[in-house]
Amino acid sequence: MILSAENLSRSYGDRVLFKNISFNVEEGDKIGIIGVNGTGKSTLLKMLAAHDAGGGKLTIPGNVVMEYLPQDPPFEPGATVLEQIFKGDSPLMVLLRRYELAVEAMNGAPDDVRLQKELLQLQQEMDDKYAWQLESEAKAVLNQLGITNLQQKMGELSGGQRKRVALAGVLVRPSDLLILDEPTNHMDNATVSWLEQLLLKHKGALLMVTHDRYFFDRVVNRTLEIDNGQGFLYVGNYSLFLQKREERRIAEASVAQKLRNIYRRELAWISRGAEARRTKKKDRVERFAQIEAEVKNVQTENTLEMSSVSSRLGRTVVELEHIGMVYEGRDYIKDFSYILLRNDRVGIVGPNGAGKSTLMDIIAGKLAPTSGQLTVGQTVRIGYFSQHSEFPDSEQKVLEYIKEVNNYIDTADGTRISAAQMLERFLFPPELQWVPVNKLSGGEQRRLYLLRVLMSAPNVLLLDEPTNDLDIPTLSVLEDYLDSFAGAVIAVSHDRYFLDRFANKIFAFQLDGRLKPYIGGYTDYVEATAAKAEPLPVKEAKAPVKEEPKPVNKKKLTYSEKIELENIDQEIARTEAEIKMLGLEINGCGSDFVKLNDLSKRQEDAQQRLDALVDRWAYLSELAEQEANE
Repeated sequence: MILSAENLSRSYGDRVLFKNISFNVEEGDKIGIIGVNGTGKSTLLKMLAAHDAGGGKLTIPGNVVMEYLPQDPPFEPGATVLEQIFKGDSPLMVLLRRYELAVEAMNGAPDDVRLQKELLQLQQEMDDKYAWQLESEAKAVLNQLGITNLQQKMGELSGGQRKRVALAGVLVRPSDLLILDEPTNHMDNATVSWLEQLLLKHKGALLMVTHDRYFFDRVVNRTLEIDNGQGFLYVGNYSLFLQKREERRIAEASVAQKLRNIYRRELAWISRGAEARRTKKKDRVERFAQIEAEVKNVQTENTLEMSSVSSRLGRTVVELEHIGMVYEGRDYIKDFSYILLRNDRVGIVGPNGAGKSTLMDIIAGKLAPTSGQLTVGQTVRIGYFSQHSEFPDSEQKVLEYIKEVNNYIDTADGTRISAAQMLERFLFPPELQWVPVNKLSGGEQRRLYLLRVLMSAPNVLLLDEPTNDLDIPTLSVLEDYLDSFAGAVIAVSHDRYFLDRFANKIFAFQLDGRLKPYIGGYTDYVEATAAKAEPLPVKEAKAPVKEEPKPVNKKKLTYSEKIELENIDQEIARTEAEIKMLGLEINGCGSDFVKLNDLSKRQEDAQQRLDALVDRWAYLSELAEQEANE
């Protein structure tokens, strides 16, 4: 046994993260922890690394060596990369640090006899303790993680680079148990695949939190779920976990329903008149009190909901013509042209530092390209979910932060929902809505930031690494949301599962700054590049639309067009309602194929009318906006 945890609990004030969680870690175990952000996944890892039993019992044999990678690893700004890697008090780590320092000193004074003798002695000790392999392994791992300057100071590195250095340290230092918190954050797809293979070959035990579902599926052999403060352990990877969890929830729902049925019968019995109450048996009255307490304690499942919210999109969406970005003599983006279509689902991949976020900033209008032209349609409303959550005032309350964007939103099904109600759908109960933003966990802050973006009712979504720090349940709901989102989506992501799930085309950054497009998701892209398949032409033609004849040099709306614009929203709403009603009739017509055929034809005609109305609305709206800007 490597570790035994019994009845671990953690609370912050009145907020219970988890209670009485118990599990063991045996040799060869690779355990993944899953749960909604804010349930205490990172807290649990931190407790184990610190030998904190949280009021329970934690048993770790004295000879067990653990290495821990937190989400934000501590570092010494003045330490070099190699010094950070070889930190620790074990004799081997001390020896490696002494040797690296001696080599560095010798480079500055090659003729110093004292240093020569010291280096020879250290080399002999390295031989005796077989330390050379560890040193070369550390350098190989760092190189694989994109860290090549081993003498660079930690304070000079970016946050992502520091995380990769910390990861390299825990991977090369000998250990019996690796505890990893989101190890794939800030990694490109190729590096994630490399890490996946490395952990599969790792002989020690593994306990980790990760949002990467392919990574989870391929590495993990046991799954610990934290749900409503309880821990549930399953044998198997992510795919098996989904199946077993559904079985558990069905069984729990059945038990809860039976308990409620018993409670209703006992309530009817206990509610009889005063004369009958005097004859009731004491033990049955006591049993009723017990059943009533159990019914009240039955947890209703909290599920995240995202309602499709958007504003109407006109004919012109986003057009990029020969876009280029040069910085310090390097082409980050070179001659990129693309016409974004209304319902596009585009994934962007490439190595770290290739220019993916730069391209997103250009499309969002936050950065001007050094060459080329960007055209954004008049009706486009961009929602930009960037890598870094934006909280200008961290003391601001959760509800105030959302209300800054919108007090209410109208969903696709015609429902009006308040900011407070949307927060509840995003698993922020009323008591959490008045908490300062800086009191939320990192994952909760990312979920809150996502809600703020969606509350702006965008019709074009830009998602830059949306899977960083978002939990798997939230990612699953986000993917379902994108299925019904009535607009275009562009996402930069290293999450292979996410790209396979949402994208219908992939743009891949090349070494020279050019982008090559491929049809399909991430797996299709990998297969195409492996087969050296020819990519699609870079520039796509616009989807066929019904062109509205435009009068020559027309600048203003006529009176009749103004009246038409005022009434067209109602006509669009009526047509949308007609399509919805026809859909309901289609679902209910059973095996009446004559009726089914007639309804389907009527629905198709209505959809064509709706498309024409939306095109007309877009044309009139653009004219109105031009007139207003004159």
